[in-house]
Amino acid sequence: MNAPIAVVLAAGKGTRMKSELAKVLFPVCGRPMIHFVIDALQAAGVAKTIVVVGHQQEKVRETLQDRDNIEFVVQAEQLGTGHAVQVCRENLQAHDGPVIVLAGDSPLLQTESLKTLLAEFEKTAPALLQGTLHKADPTGLGRIVRDADGRFTGIVEEKDATDAQRKITEVNMSTYIFNCRDLLDALGQLKQNNSQAEYYLTDCAALLGAAGRPVEALPVLKDCEALSINTREDLAMVDAKMHEMGYADNDA
Repeated sequence: MNAPIAVVLAAGKGTRMKSELAKVLFPVCGRPMIHFVIDALQAAGVAKTIVVVGHQQEKVRETLQDRDNIEFVVQAEQLGTGHAVQVCRENLQAHDGPVIVLAGDSPLLQTESLKTLLAEFEKTAPALLQGTLHKADPTGLGRIVRDADGRFTGIVEEKDATDAQRKITEVNMSTYIFNCRDLLDALGQLKQNNSQAEYYLTDCAALLGAAGRPVEALPVLKDCEALSINTREDLAMVDAKMHEMGYADNDA
């Protein structure tokens, strides 16, 4: 398997943080949170990381200027997660191998989880492998739907879920490994046919499945990786958790 490359989504403003600062630049353990994402990817063997920038792109570039093997792509208009990856197509064209796609506001991303997912990807060679986890309280998160044999059939957002589907505890954590060629095919088919008029990366799973390409979900993510940062309160909680886990302030 060729060395994986990664796409890190870092263009958003994070309006619920109530600050002009780009969300990925908020510090945890004394460092902008995006650094912890880059650390985990590089420790897992990622050869190159494409960082999608938009809001405060100059500051994001400056923050990462000393990191190796980083490329930047500008998402001038934020039209959804699918669009954020679409703007990377030119940078992905020459790659033949796995592409990890995840958000830059996930500082508790674990290298061990990425290595487990990459090993499974190499073994089964799917079009898409999603990292998931079981959460005791899945409120607000997209549920992983499986058939009677346990095979992945789709992701249903909570607002669209039936009462039975809302009881599912396996959730989507926006951690994806795509076969690059399949990713490019699916990106070309995305449509803005949703209430937000955005291109959703999650639609790639359904598109690939409909094309007969294997799509899998593996519940290997750790509980700490479910801690998302959307508010200042979330930020304080994640910072406390990282200190509890032994992350050191300004740990380079």
